[in-house]
Amino acid sequence: MADPGLYDYPDPLEGYENLPPLPSEISSDGKSFVNPPADEKSDAYLAFTSPITNGMRGGFDVHIYFLQSDAGQVTFAKKLWERIRREFPELRIYRVWEKPVGPHPMGMFEVNVFTPEQFGAFIPWLVINRGMLSALIHPNTEDEYRDHTQRATWMGHPLPLHLVRFQKKTTQ
Repeated sequence: MADPGLYDYPDPLEGYENLPPLPSEISSDGKSFVNPPADEKSDAYLAFTSPITNGMRGGFDVHIYFLQSDAGQVTFAKKLWERIRREFPELRIYRVWEKPVGPHPMGMFEVNVFTPEQFGAFIPWLVINRGMLSALIHPNTEDEYRDHTQRATWMGHPLPLHLVRFQKKTTQ
């Protein structure tokens, strides 16, 4: 879907101008390109990129949804919640809500991720272990509406969120 021009985007190559051309050599797999070696890893391995705030709530929220009227999904969600607490004790995990709360249209629980390392471990794990449940992954910046829409990523079926609470109020 085309962006309707709601947001400005920085140039993806900002800070990488006037560098020598990248090699056009193909890797041994016959499909991918050979990248030039780097002197050190990108800062993105150590800290989330701006404007992700990574304050008290963490850099990313992960909301894991279940249909509260389906006993099987409720049971699965509660077991997944326990497993996450046991396997990822460094993450912050909130209570299981068996009803819609905030902008969320159905039962869910939330997990906060604080570092790129945690994100890199937890998200692939969740892809494999979330079962039939959908999950919303969004960054925490100063723009909650954009975080829950344009910057959001979904696993499974996307769900309609109640976003009115995030829209800026205009005074008359």
